[in-house]
Amino acid sequence: MDLTELTAAAQEARLAAYVPYSKFAVGAAVLTENGTIYQGCNIENSSFPLTVCAERVAIFKAVAAGQQHIKAIAVVADTKGPVSPCGACRQVMTEFMAPDGTITMSNLHGDTRTVSVSEILPFSFFLKDDRNDGTTI
Repeated sequence: MDLTELTAAAQEARLAAYVPYSKFAVGAAVLTENGTIYQGCNIENSSFPLTVCAERVAIFKAVAAGQQHIKAIAVVADTKGPVSPCGACRQVMTEFMAPDGTITMSNLHGDTRTVSVSEILPFSFFLKDDRNDGTTI
């Protein structure tokens, strides 16, 4: 599985987004350690705080299926440059990905940027010390 295939899975997931309010569809796909891909899309709610991002939907689907170790995630949206995950999604990524896990951010025009978990959220909040760079509370 390469990052191009993972990004394609994220683009496919984007098509299922439920975005009647913002019209901002986002798709995500995660690759677990066993090679399985789980897709997610953002799902809005008229009570805006109840909206869930595509990245968290994909991660939570993997975890619900018993896969707690994610190697990579791709996220895609119709933006000018590569779409960036929100802070909440970044924090959830630190829970289920190693510091060197890859995050590929893309747009529909093929612009892509790949970073590591530790790059996208340095000094993350973390209670366990087996997944991060040693920064714990």
